[in-house]
Amino acid sequence: MISRIDLRGDALPEGAALRDLLPRAEFDVEAALEKVRPICEDVHHRGTAALIEYAERFDGVTLDRVRVPEKALVEALEQLDPAVRAALEESIRRARTVHRAQRRETHTVQVVPGGTVTEKWVPVGRVGLYAPGGRSVYPSSVIMNAVPAQEAGVESMALASPPQKEFGGLPHPTILAACALLGVEEVYAVGGAQAVAMFAYGTSGPDGCAPANMVTGPGNVWVAAAKRYFTGRIGIDAEAGPTEIAVLADATADPAHVAADLISQAEHDPLAAAVLVTDSPELADAVERELAPQIAATKHVADRIVPALSGRQSAIVLVDTVEDGLRVVDAYGAEHLEIQTADAAAVAGRVRNAGAIFVGPWAPVSLGDYCAGSNHVLPTGGCACHSSGLSVQSFLRGIHIVDYTREALADVAHHVVTLAEAEDLPAHGAALKARFDWKVPPSK
Repeated sequence: MISRIDLRGDALPEGAALRDLLPRAEFDVEAALEKVRPICEDVHHRGTAALIEYAERFDGVTLDRVRVPEKALVEALEQLDPAVRAALEESIRRARTVHRAQRRETHTVQVVPGGTVTEKWVPVGRVGLYAPGGRSVYPSSVIMNAVPAQEAGVESMALASPPQKEFGGLPHPTILAACALLGVEEVYAVGGAQAVAMFAYGTSGPDGCAPANMVTGPGNVWVAAAKRYFTGRIGIDAEAGPTEIAVLADATADPAHVAADLISQAEHDPLAAAVLVTDSPELADAVERELAPQIAATKHVADRIVPALSGRQSAIVLVDTVEDGLRVVDAYGAEHLEIQTADAAAVAGRVRNAGAIFVGPWAPVSLGDYCAGSNHVLPTGGCACHSSGLSVQSFLRGIHIVDYTREALADVAHHVVTLAEAEDLPAHGAALKARFDWKVPPSK
Protein backbone atom coordinates (compact mmCIF):
# COMPACT_ATOMS: atom_id res chain seq x y z
CA MET A 1 0.00 0.00 0.00
CA ILE A 2 2.73 2.46 0.95
CA SER A 3 5.81 2.78 -1.23
CA ARG A 4 9.45 2.60 -0.11
CA ILE A 5 12.39 4.85 -0.87
CA ASP A 6 15.75 3.26 -0.10
CA LEU A 7 18.46 5.82 0.67
CA ARG A 8 20.88 3.34 2.21
CA GLY A 9 24.37 2.55 1.01
CA ASP A 10 25.43 5.81 -0.58
CA ALA A 11 26.17 9.21 0.90
CA LEU A 12 23.04 11.31 1.10
CA PRO A 13 22.94 14.25 -1.30
CA GLU A 14 22.83 17.80 0.00
CA GLY A 15 20.11 20.46 0.00
CA ALA A 16 17.66 20.50 -2.88
CA ALA A 17 18.98 17.22 -4.28
CA LEU A 18 17.91 15.43 -1.10
CA ARG A 19 14.56 17.23 -0.97
CA ASP A 20 13.85 16.12 -4.52
CA LEU A 21 14.17 12.47 -3.49
CA LEU A 22 11.47 12.76 -0.86
CA PRO A 23 7.71 12.35 -1.35
CA ARG A 24 5.49 15.41 -1.59
CA ALA A 25 1.87 16.03 -2.59
CA GLU A 26 1.09 17.98 -5.74
CA PHE A 27 -0.59 21.24 -4.76
CA ASP A 28 -0.79 23.75 -7.59
CA VAL A 29 -1.79 27.05 -6.01
CA GLU A 30 -0.77 29.00 -9.12
CA ALA A 31 -3.27 27.10 -11.30
CA ALA A 32 -6.02 27.65 -8.74
CA LEU A 33 -5.16 31.35 -8.62
CA GLU A 34 -6.55 31.95 -12.09
CA LYS A 35 -9.87 30.39 -11.08
CA VAL A 36 -10.28 32.31 -7.83
CA ARG A 37 -9.34 35.70 -9.31
CA PRO A 38 -12.80 36.35 -10.88
CA ILE A 39 -14.53 35.12 -7.73
CA CYS A 40 -12.56 37.54 -5.57
CA GLU A 41 -13.24 40.47 -7.87
CA ASP A 42 -16.93 39.60 -8.08
CA VAL A 43 -17.11 39.80 -4.29
CA HIS A 44 -15.30 43.13 -4.52
CA HIS A 45 -17.91 44.57 -6.87
CA ARG A 46 -21.13 42.87 -5.73
CA GLY A 47 -20.45 42.16 -2.07
CA THR A 48 -23.06 40.15 -0.19
CA ALA A 49 -25.07 39.39 -3.34
CA ALA A 50 -22.04 37.56 -4.75
CA LEU A 51 -21.52 35.67 -1.48
CA ILE A 52 -25.13 34.46 -1.53
CA GLU A 53 -24.81 33.39 -5.16
CA TYR A 54 -21.61 31.41 -4.47
CA ALA A 55 -23.22 29.72 -1.46
CA GLU A 56 -25.87 28.35 -3.81
CA ARG A 57 -23.37 27.39 -6.50
CA PHE A 58 -20.67 25.78 -4.36
CA ASP A 59 -22.48 24.74 -1.17
CA GLY A 60 -25.97 23.98 -2.49
CA VAL A 61 -27.73 26.31 -0.05
CA THR A 62 -30.01 29.30 -0.56
CA LEU A 63 -29.28 32.07 1.92
CA ASP A 64 -31.15 35.22 2.81
CA ARG A 65 -28.17 36.54 4.75
CA VAL A 66 -24.59 35.48 5.38
CA ARG A 67 -24.18 36.87 8.91
CA VAL A 68 -25.01 34.18 11.45
CA PRO A 69 -27.55 35.42 14.02
CA GLU A 70 -26.21 35.54 17.58
CA LYS A 71 -29.19 33.40 18.59
CA ALA A 72 -27.79 30.56 16.48
CA LEU A 73 -24.51 30.70 18.39
CA VAL A 74 -26.30 30.56 21.73
CA GLU A 75 -28.49 27.65 20.62
CA ALA A 76 -25.52 25.72 19.24
CA LEU A 77 -23.77 25.95 22.59
CA GLU A 78 -26.90 25.01 24.53
CA GLN A 79 -27.39 21.91 22.35
CA LEU A 80 -23.74 20.84 22.34
CA ASP A 81 -22.96 17.40 23.72
CA PRO A 82 -21.65 17.99 27.29
CA ALA A 83 -18.64 15.74 26.67
CA VAL A 84 -17.71 17.71 23.54
CA ARG A 85 -18.15 20.97 25.45
CA ALA A 86 -15.87 19.76 28.22
CA ALA A 87 -13.24 18.71 25.69
CA LEU A 88 -13.42 22.06 23.87
CA GLU A 89 -13.16 23.96 27.16
CA GLU A 90 -10.06 21.98 28.15
CA SER A 91 -8.52 22.56 24.73
CA ILE A 92 -9.17 26.31 25.09
CA ARG A 93 -7.73 26.35 28.63
CA ARG A 94 -4.50 24.64 27.58
CA ALA A 95 -4.14 26.77 24.46
CA ARG A 96 -4.54 29.93 26.54
CA THR A 97 -1.91 28.72 29.01
CA VAL A 98 0.66 28.28 26.24
CA HIS A 99 -0.21 31.30 24.12
CA ARG A 100 -0.50 33.75 27.00
CA ALA A 101 3.16 33.14 27.75
CA GLN A 102 4.10 34.14 24.19
CA ARG A 103 3.09 37.80 24.49
CA ARG A 104 6.08 40.09 24.05
CA GLU A 105 6.72 43.10 26.25
CA THR A 106 7.83 46.58 25.26
CA HIS A 107 11.61 46.82 25.56
CA THR A 108 13.84 49.92 25.55
CA VAL A 109 17.56 49.85 24.72
CA GLN A 110 19.83 52.78 25.50
CA VAL A 111 22.15 52.88 22.48
CA VAL A 112 24.14 55.87 23.77
CA PRO A 113 23.50 58.42 26.52
CA GLY A 114 20.49 60.37 25.29
CA GLY A 115 19.68 57.91 22.51
CA THR A 116 17.17 55.08 22.89
CA VAL A 117 15.33 52.66 20.65
CA THR A 118 12.14 51.18 22.03
CA GLU A 119 10.38 48.25 20.44
CA LYS A 120 6.70 48.07 21.23
CA TRP A 121 4.38 45.30 20.10
CA VAL A 122 1.00 46.27 18.71
CA PRO A 123 -1.72 43.80 17.69
CA VAL A 124 -3.29 44.05 14.26
CA GLY A 125 -6.61 45.85 14.41
CA ARG A 126 -8.94 43.30 12.85
CA VAL A 127 -8.55 39.64 11.89
CA GLY A 128 -10.65 37.35 9.72
CA LEU A 129 -10.51 33.73 10.84
CA TYR A 130 -11.37 30.84 8.54
CA ALA A 131 -12.63 27.44 9.71
CA PRO A 132 -12.93 24.76 7.00
CA GLY A 133 -16.12 22.80 6.58
CA GLY A 134 -15.51 20.28 3.82
CA ARG A 135 -14.74 16.64 4.54
CA SER A 136 -14.61 17.24 8.29
CA VAL A 137 -15.68 19.79 10.85
CA TYR A 138 -12.87 21.55 12.69
CA PRO A 139 -13.90 23.34 15.89
CA SER A 140 -10.31 22.80 17.00
CA SER A 141 -9.19 25.14 14.22
CA VAL A 142 -11.49 27.82 15.63
CA ILE A 143 -9.63 27.50 18.92
CA MET A 144 -6.18 27.47 17.33
CA ASN A 145 -6.89 30.68 15.41
CA ALA A 146 -8.95 32.62 17.93
CA VAL A 147 -6.92 32.01 21.09
CA PRO A 148 -3.58 33.45 19.89
CA ALA A 149 -5.38 36.41 18.31
CA GLN A 150 -7.20 37.10 21.58
CA GLU A 151 -4.06 36.68 23.67
CA ALA A 152 -2.26 39.08 21.32
CA GLY A 153 -4.92 41.67 22.10
CA VAL A 154 -6.68 41.80 18.72
CA GLU A 155 -9.77 43.92 19.36
CA SER A 156 -11.92 42.92 16.39
CA MET A 157 -12.27 39.50 14.84
CA ALA A 158 -14.75 37.68 12.67
CA LEU A 159 -14.97 34.06 11.60
CA ALA A 160 -16.15 32.54 8.34
CA SER A 161 -17.05 28.90 7.76
CA PRO A 162 -18.91 27.31 4.84
CA PRO A 163 -22.72 27.07 5.03
CA GLN A 164 -23.99 23.52 5.49
CA LYS A 165 -27.10 22.29 3.72
CA GLU A 166 -28.00 19.87 6.49
CA PHE A 167 -27.95 22.71 9.04
CA GLY A 168 -30.19 25.13 7.18
CA GLY A 169 -27.37 27.09 5.59
CA LEU A 170 -25.53 27.76 8.84
CA PRO A 171 -21.98 26.57 9.51
CA HIS A 172 -21.68 23.32 11.41
CA PRO A 173 -23.20 23.74 14.92
CA THR A 174 -19.99 22.58 16.62
CA ILE A 175 -18.15 25.42 14.87
CA LEU A 176 -20.79 27.83 16.14
CA ALA A 177 -20.58 26.40 19.64
CA ALA A 178 -16.80 26.83 19.67
CA CYS A 179 -17.28 30.46 18.63
CA ALA A 180 -19.72 30.95 21.50
CA LEU A 181 -17.27 29.45 24.00
CA LEU A 182 -14.54 31.76 22.75
CA GLY A 183 -16.71 34.88 22.64
CA VAL A 184 -16.42 35.24 18.86
CA GLU A 185 -19.79 36.80 18.05
CA GLU A 186 -19.26 37.92 14.45
CA VAL A 187 -19.64 34.80 12.30
CA TYR A 188 -20.40 34.42 8.60
CA ALA A 189 -21.70 31.45 6.62
CA VAL A 190 -19.19 31.90 3.82
CA GLY A 191 -16.64 29.42 2.52
CA GLY A 192 -13.71 29.15 0.16
CA ALA A 193 -12.01 31.95 -1.76
CA GLN A 194 -15.08 34.14 -1.40
CA ALA A 195 -14.60 34.20 2.39
CA VAL A 196 -11.05 35.47 2.00
CA ALA A 197 -12.32 38.10 -0.48
CA MET A 198 -15.02 39.18 1.98
CA PHE A 199 -12.37 39.78 4.64
CA ALA A 200 -9.99 41.48 2.23
CA TYR A 201 -12.45 43.91 0.65
CA GLY A 202 -15.24 44.05 3.19
CA THR A 203 -18.91 44.20 2.28
CA SER A 204 -21.54 46.84 2.91
CA GLY A 205 -25.15 46.79 4.05
CA PRO A 206 -26.87 45.58 7.23
CA ASP A 207 -25.11 42.21 6.88
CA GLY A 208 -21.82 43.83 5.94
CA CYS A 209 -18.40 42.68 7.05
CA ALA A 210 -15.73 45.28 7.76
CA PRO A 211 -12.43 44.61 5.97
CA ALA A 212 -9.75 42.84 7.97
CA ASN A 213 -6.04 43.54 8.25
CA MET A 214 -5.18 39.85 8.31
CA VAL A 215 -6.71 36.47 7.45
CA THR A 216 -5.67 33.22 9.10
CA GLY A 217 -6.85 29.64 9.14
CA PRO A 218 -6.44 26.44 7.14
CA GLY A 219 -8.38 25.62 3.99
CA ASN A 220 -8.25 23.93 0.62
CA VAL A 221 -6.30 24.97 -2.47
CA TRP A 222 -8.92 27.65 -3.30
CA VAL A 223 -8.46 29.29 0.09
CA ALA A 224 -4.68 29.11 -0.32
CA ALA A 225 -4.94 30.67 -3.79
CA ALA A 226 -7.12 33.50 -2.49
CA LYS A 227 -4.59 34.20 0.25
CA ARG A 228 -1.88 34.45 -2.39
CA TYR A 229 -4.06 36.76 -4.46
CA PHE A 230 -4.54 39.17 -1.56
CA THR A 231 -1.01 39.06 -0.15
CA GLY A 232 0.06 42.67 0.19
CA ARG A 233 -3.47 43.91 0.70
CA ILE A 234 -3.90 41.80 3.82
CA GLY A 235 -1.59 39.80 6.01
CA ILE A 236 -1.88 36.01 5.93
CA ASP A 237 -0.62 33.21 8.12
CA ALA A 238 0.41 30.85 5.29
CA GLU A 239 -0.75 29.17 2.10
CA ALA A 240 -1.64 25.94 3.84
CA GLY A 241 -1.21 22.80 1.75
CA PRO A 242 -2.20 19.19 2.48
CA THR A 243 -1.40 18.02 5.99
CA GLU A 244 1.79 16.04 6.64
CA ILE A 245 3.28 13.74 9.24
CA ALA A 246 6.83 12.47 9.28
CA VAL A 247 7.95 9.92 11.85
CA LEU A 248 11.64 9.40 12.57
CA ALA A 249 11.84 6.03 14.27
CA ASP A 250 14.36 3.34 15.09
CA ALA A 251 14.04 -0.27 16.25
CA THR A 252 12.83 0.85 19.70
CA ALA A 253 9.59 2.27 18.29
CA ASP A 254 6.30 0.42 18.65
CA PRO A 255 5.10 -0.41 15.10
CA ALA A 256 1.47 -0.27 16.21
CA HIS A 257 1.96 3.32 17.40
CA VAL A 258 3.75 4.36 14.23
CA ALA A 259 1.10 2.81 11.96
CA ALA A 260 -1.71 4.42 13.96
CA ASP A 261 -0.08 7.83 13.71
CA LEU A 262 0.45 7.55 9.95
CA ILE A 263 -3.20 6.59 9.52
CA SER A 264 -4.36 9.44 11.77
CA GLN A 265 -2.98 12.02 9.33
CA ALA A 266 -4.04 10.09 6.23
CA GLU A 267 -7.68 10.31 7.29
CA HIS A 268 -7.66 14.09 6.76
CA ASP A 269 -7.50 14.10 2.99
CA PRO A 270 -6.52 11.91 0.01
CA LEU A 271 -3.58 14.30 -0.50
CA ALA A 272 -2.40 13.99 3.12
CA ALA A 273 1.23 12.88 3.42
CA ALA A 274 2.44 10.16 5.77
CA VAL A 275 6.19 9.50 5.81
CA LEU A 276 8.17 7.09 7.99
CA VAL A 277 11.94 7.57 8.10
CA THR A 278 13.77 4.67 9.76
CA ASP A 279 17.10 2.89 9.97
CA SER A 280 15.32 -0.36 10.85
CA PRO A 281 14.03 -2.55 7.98
CA GLU A 282 12.40 -4.72 10.62
CA LEU A 283 10.39 -1.79 11.93
CA ALA A 284 9.41 -0.85 8.37
CA ASP A 285 8.12 -4.38 7.77
CA ALA A 286 6.26 -4.44 11.08
CA VAL A 287 4.61 -1.07 10.39
CA GLU A 288 3.42 -2.29 7.00
CA ARG A 289 1.92 -5.37 8.63
CA GLU A 290 0.12 -3.14 11.14
CA LEU A 291 -1.42 -0.86 8.53
CA ALA A 292 -3.94 -3.26 6.99
CA PRO A 293 -5.77 -4.38 10.16
CA GLN A 294 -5.79 -0.87 11.64
CA ILE A 295 -7.16 0.61 8.42
CA ALA A 296 -9.84 -2.09 8.24
CA ALA A 297 -11.02 -1.10 11.73
CA THR A 298 -11.54 2.61 11.00
CA LYS A 299 -13.56 4.99 8.77
CA HIS A 300 -12.77 7.06 5.68
CA VAL A 301 -10.83 4.17 4.15
CA ALA A 302 -11.58 4.31 0.43
CA ASP A 303 -11.99 8.06 0.03
CA ARG A 304 -9.11 9.30 2.18
CA ILE A 305 -6.80 6.85 3.94
CA VAL A 306 -5.96 4.44 1.12
CA PRO A 307 -5.45 7.18 -1.50
CA ALA A 308 -3.27 9.12 0.95
CA LEU A 309 -1.06 6.22 1.98
CA SER A 310 -0.72 4.86 -1.56
CA GLY A 311 -0.15 8.27 -3.13
CA ARG A 312 3.18 9.71 -4.22
CA GLN A 313 3.20 11.94 -1.15
CA SER A 314 3.59 9.03 1.30
CA ALA A 315 6.43 6.56 1.74
CA ILE A 316 8.66 4.59 4.07
CA VAL A 317 12.19 6.00 3.71
CA LEU A 318 15.03 3.65 4.67
CA VAL A 319 18.31 5.18 5.87
CA ASP A 320 21.52 3.75 7.30
CA THR A 321 21.48 5.56 10.64
CA VAL A 322 19.36 7.83 12.81
CA GLU A 323 21.89 10.53 11.97
CA ASP A 324 21.00 10.12 8.29
CA GLY A 325 17.35 10.13 9.29
CA LEU A 326 17.82 13.53 10.92
CA ARG A 327 19.22 14.89 7.68
CA VAL A 328 16.23 13.49 5.80
CA VAL A 329 13.58 14.95 8.10
CA ASP A 330 15.36 18.32 8.10
CA ALA A 331 15.33 18.27 4.30
CA TYR A 332 11.63 17.30 4.34
CA GLY A 333 10.58 20.00 6.84
CA ALA A 334 7.39 18.30 7.99
CA GLU A 335 4.34 20.06 9.34
CA HIS A 336 4.26 17.47 12.13
CA LEU A 337 7.37 15.49 13.08
CA GLU A 338 7.31 12.64 15.57
CA ILE A 339 10.56 11.36 17.07
CA GLN A 340 10.21 7.75 18.20
CA THR A 341 13.79 6.74 18.83
CA ALA A 342 16.01 5.88 21.75
CA ASP A 343 16.81 9.12 23.58
CA ALA A 344 14.04 10.86 21.63
CA ALA A 345 14.37 14.17 23.47
CA ALA A 346 18.04 14.53 22.50
CA VAL A 347 17.28 13.65 18.89
CA ALA A 348 14.37 16.12 18.83
CA GLY A 349 16.66 18.83 20.14
CA ARG A 350 18.81 18.52 17.03
CA VAL A 351 15.95 18.98 14.53
CA ARG A 352 16.07 22.30 12.68
CA ASN A 353 13.10 22.14 10.31
CA ALA A 354 9.62 21.16 11.50
CA GLY A 355 6.32 22.88 12.19
CA ALA A 356 5.97 21.06 15.51
CA ILE A 357 7.97 18.21 17.05
CA PHE A 358 6.37 15.43 19.10
CA VAL A 359 8.78 13.63 21.39
CA GLY A 360 8.56 9.94 22.22
CA PRO A 361 5.71 7.42 22.27
CA TRP A 362 3.37 9.46 24.49
CA ALA A 363 3.18 12.65 22.41
CA PRO A 364 1.30 11.71 19.23
CA VAL A 365 0.29 14.35 16.68
CA SER A 366 -3.35 13.87 17.72
CA LEU A 367 -2.47 15.34 21.11
CA GLY A 368 -1.16 18.47 19.40
CA ASP A 369 -4.24 18.66 17.20
CA TYR A 370 -6.46 19.11 20.23
CA CYS A 371 -5.14 19.33 23.77
CA ALA A 372 -1.36 19.71 24.05
CA GLY A 373 -1.70 23.49 24.33
CA SER A 374 0.45 23.95 21.22
CA ASN A 375 -0.95 25.37 17.99
CA HIS A 376 -1.89 23.06 15.13
CA VAL A 377 -1.90 25.71 12.39
CA LEU A 378 1.56 24.86 11.03
CA PRO A 379 3.66 25.32 7.88
CA THR A 380 3.26 22.65 5.20
CA GLY A 381 4.95 21.75 1.93
CA GLY A 382 8.47 22.10 3.33
CA CYS A 383 7.85 25.69 4.47
CA ALA A 384 8.98 24.77 7.98
CA CYS A 385 12.53 25.56 6.83
CA HIS A 386 11.61 29.27 6.85
CA SER A 387 8.22 29.69 8.55
CA SER A 388 6.63 29.09 11.94
CA GLY A 389 3.24 27.93 13.08
CA LEU A 390 0.51 30.31 14.20
CA SER A 391 1.22 32.02 17.51
CA VAL A 392 0.60 35.23 19.41
CA GLN A 393 3.50 36.76 17.46
CA SER A 394 1.59 36.16 14.21
CA PHE A 395 -0.88 38.86 15.28
CA LEU A 396 1.66 41.36 16.63
CA ARG A 397 3.70 44.04 14.86
CA GLY A 398 6.95 45.28 16.27
CA ILE A 399 7.32 49.06 16.01
CA HIS A 400 10.61 50.83 16.76
CA ILE A 401 10.43 54.16 18.55
CA VAL A 402 13.62 56.21 18.09
CA ASP A 403 14.25 58.95 20.68
CA TYR A 404 17.54 60.95 20.52
CA THR A 405 18.56 64.20 22.21
CA ARG A 406 20.36 66.98 20.36
CA GLU A 407 23.64 65.92 21.90
CA ALA A 408 23.19 62.26 20.98
CA LEU A 409 22.36 63.16 17.38
CA ALA A 410 25.31 65.56 17.19
CA ASP A 411 27.65 62.81 18.29
CA VAL A 412 26.76 60.56 15.34
CA ALA A 413 25.73 63.11 12.71
CA HIS A 414 29.02 63.00 10.80
CA HIS A 415 28.62 59.24 10.32
CA VAL A 416 25.07 59.70 9.01
CA VAL A 417 26.23 62.34 6.51
CA THR A 418 29.16 60.17 5.41
CA LEU A 419 26.91 57.17 4.75
CA ALA A 420 24.30 59.32 2.99
CA GLU A 421 26.94 60.70 0.62
CA ALA A 422 28.38 57.20 0.07
CA GLU A 423 24.94 56.16 -1.14
CA ASP A 424 24.59 59.30 -3.27
CA LEU A 425 21.67 60.55 -1.21
CA PRO A 426 22.86 64.05 -0.28
CA ALA A 427 19.41 65.18 0.92
CA HIS A 428 19.64 62.58 3.66
CA GLY A 429 22.79 64.27 4.89
CA ALA A 430 21.24 67.70 4.46
CA ALA A 431 18.48 66.69 6.87
CA LEU A 432 21.20 66.37 9.53
CA LYS A 433 23.05 69.53 8.51
CA ALA A 434 19.85 71.58 8.76
CA ARG A 435 19.68 70.81 12.47
CA PHE A 436 23.18 72.15 13.13
CA ASP A 437 23.26 75.33 11.00
CA TRP A 438 24.62 73.22 8.12
CA LYS A 439 27.70 72.41 10.06
CA VAL A 440 28.26 68.86 11.11
CA PRO A 441 30.02 68.83 14.47
CA PRO A 442 33.15 66.72 14.66
CA SER A 443 33.15 63.38 16.37
CA LYS A 444 34.11 63.44 20.01
